[in-house]
Amino acid sequence: MRTIRCSAPGRAGIVGNPSDMYGGTVISCAVPLRARCTLEPAARLTFQSRERLLAPDTLTLQGDEFDVCRVALQGLGFTLENAPFMLRIESDIPMQSGLAGSSALLTTIVACLLRYREAQWGTTHQIAEQVRRIEAQLLQVACGYQDFYMAAFGGLNLMDFRDKELLGKDPTEPLACVEPLHGYLSGVALPMWLATTGGRRLSGTVHANLRARWESGEQAVVEGMRRIGRLAREAKTALLNRDWKQLAHLMNENYAIIRELGGSGEALDQLVQIALQHGALGAKLAGAGGAGGTVIFLTLHPERTLPSMREVAEKLIPLAPNAPGLQID
Repeated sequence: MRTIRCSAPGRAGIVGNPSDMYGGTVISCAVPLRARCTLEPAARLTFQSRERLLAPDTLTLQGDEFDVCRVALQGLGFTLENAPFMLRIESDIPMQSGLAGSSALLTTIVACLLRYREAQWGTTHQIAEQVRRIEAQLLQVACGYQDFYMAAFGGLNLMDFRDKELLGKDPTEPLACVEPLHGYLSGVALPMWLATTGGRRLSGTVHANLRARWESGEQAVVEGMRRIGRLAREAKTALLNRDWKQLAHLMNENYAIIRELGGSGEALDQLVQIALQHGALGAKLAGAGGAGGTVIFLTLHPERTLPSMREVAEKLIPLAPNAPGLQID
């Protein structure tokens, strides 16, 4: 058996998130940070991270960093007895930071296991759907589709999740429509950066509250998610026209809706306000909100905005519109 290596990028929602959970539309971009999994021959199933080595005696979830390995194995029908290999996992993406690090990591593990079995997983769309089902059903995470499609596709994409608001409960649910946009912006430096708070939060917990309110028919949430999806479709025009002021305006409206619905958090709000006070035209959440996460901001004056953000953010990260999606060696 040969060694198998897979990697996938994190992502940042530019406009439209979190409408991917509600049949909406999102424009999202890869970041220059990746999750990785390596599958190597071993006498028995072994997990390894940067911190520790474990030979598990069960695939029952333990609430640790290896649960992503356990659910991938469960979801694909592996047992302790038919898994004679080591799964080594690592990631440049800060976990629970709003950059879809866990989804990217799970994608790489599933891809390694499928390649080990020499299984054909079909299209890039289908592996994104398969990994999302594993996370939703086995990790019991309230999650949409953006993270998994971005891990699989990479790049800069407009993704339409129409008729997917039931999150897989409809057996006739279509695949998402993915339109790559980076080719239209060749040679253009996107004037956007990411700022992380350094705080950690479980995105499923953040999403679960809004999802419950949407399912109950709360008008503000229903109308808000519909409007956010429309903002992404409007943002496509602004992005392709390189109309940065209009794109920033749409980002700000996206943020205002989510904040009004209670989906932001104090640390994130602070980063947004500091960005806007120091030259940024627009700023919003790059992923889920809550106690921690990441803000994306658009500025035409980085010499003014970036130094101010460095003083308050844990880390500043550029976008990577040409970063590849899932890669398998």
